[in-house]
Amino acid sequence: MLKKLLATPDDLALLILRLVLGGVFFIHGAQKALGWFGGHGLPGTLDAFTQGMGLPLLVAVLIVAAEFLGPIGLIVGFLTRPAAAGIFAVMVGAIGLVHLKHGFFMNWFDKQAGEGYGYHLLAIGISRALVVGGGGKASIDRLLSRE
Repeated sequence: MLKKLLATPDDLALLILRLVLGGVFFIHGAQKALGWFGGHGLPGTLDAFTQGMGLPLLVAVLIVAAEFLGPIGLIVGFLTRPAAAGIFAVMVGAIGLVHLKHGFFMNWFDKQAGEGYGYHLLAIGISRALVVGGGGKASIDRLLSRE
């Protein structure tokens, strides 16, 4: 079972997708978990999710874990499929709970009330490709599944 979860081809495209998604989401996760890059840190994030949005504490913690720990796994290629699945789930939830009502486009020029969901669809597509394909070239998953 674990070997099947880790199995992945020696694919450069999967490596590129992994690094891009991991890099982008590490920044978002570090905002939420550590307060880096202008974020609120874990206490502020959990408060915003539980008090502001009415999410259960467990869900809020899982979101932060998916956005902070998941990208670390993606960058090194360890447990790529579960890490990508976590990001996939967070992005689907973000569209449904927050961004769908604002339409497709990003709010580049402050002409709408919030951010659209176009970015989220990109993250969903990349994460789905990683769930299907695995970590690809230069991943810990590939190293472990070959032994």
